[in-house]
Amino acid sequence: MMKWKRALGVALLLAGMAVLAGCGGQNGAEHGKTMLTVFAAASMTETMNEIAKAYQQEHPDVEIVYNFDSSGTLKHQIQNGAACDVFISAAQKQMDQLDASKDERANPERLDFVLPGTRIDLLENKVVLATPEGNPKQITGFDDMAKKLKDGSIRLVMGNSDVPVGQYTQKILAHYGLDEQAVAEQGRITYGSNVKEVTTQVKEGSADCGVIYGTDAYSAGLKPVGEATKDMCGQVVYPAAVLKTSAHQDAAKAFLTYLQGEKAMAVFEDVGFSRAG
Repeated sequence: MMKWKRALGVALLLAGMAVLAGCGGQNGAEHGKTMLTVFAAASMTETMNEIAKAYQQEHPDVEIVYNFDSSGTLKHQIQNGAACDVFISAAQKQMDQLDASKDERANPERLDFVLPGTRIDLLENKVVLATPEGNPKQITGFDDMAKKLKDGSIRLVMGNSDVPVGQYTQKILAHYGLDEQAVAEQGRITYGSNVKEVTTQVKEGSADCGVIYGTDAYSAGLKPVGEATKDMCGQVVYPAAVLKTSAHQDAAKAFLTYLQGEKAMAVFEDVGFSRAG
């Protein structure tokens, strides 16, 4: 009987330890570290990874985990309950859709995820037209792209309609009076689910040109042949905010402050981002 009680006691102790370990994992605190989960637009992959290394060296008690994807996909993941401390979008639209301070037009679902007082405009990017190496179709810029799409001599790759780079491209097509659906039905437009996929299609030559961000062109070693003006697609501003659902709001605020500092901005500016003004 005593052996049975001793075995039962050990089993209960181990079970309790397992529960506590599980709770620690859910809190994101492993080996005494605070785990910050940052959802960021795919176009920030290279810069944010570099920044994380520097930040973690200065703050050894913090571990940063990223989730990179299109801003639309990240918004849906947050909405559906994904754990996230900081959200950085490649457009205002996706952040507005999570911000209860916005009106029903900008936030039709009346979602309330943005922690008041933390939302900032972090960066500005450029929308550019890129071609494969050697520019086989000799596309000289956006005017030439529009002309050649109209005569059916080139194929364009662009982002899907639910991602910012795709939405900026739609505005550019409308600026030139191009019917996106009609051109796509003619086989002259292909799509990518985020800017990295669009960039890859351009680099591999599966399309004659693609609309991407200047920072992605830089990272991929592509030389842009044109830069969109504000008249074409507006400003490309990246908002950032701490989320109400964050389990580590103070640490998230500190990281967001760091992103606005000189060290992080030097990394952003090195690839073509600029401080939002």
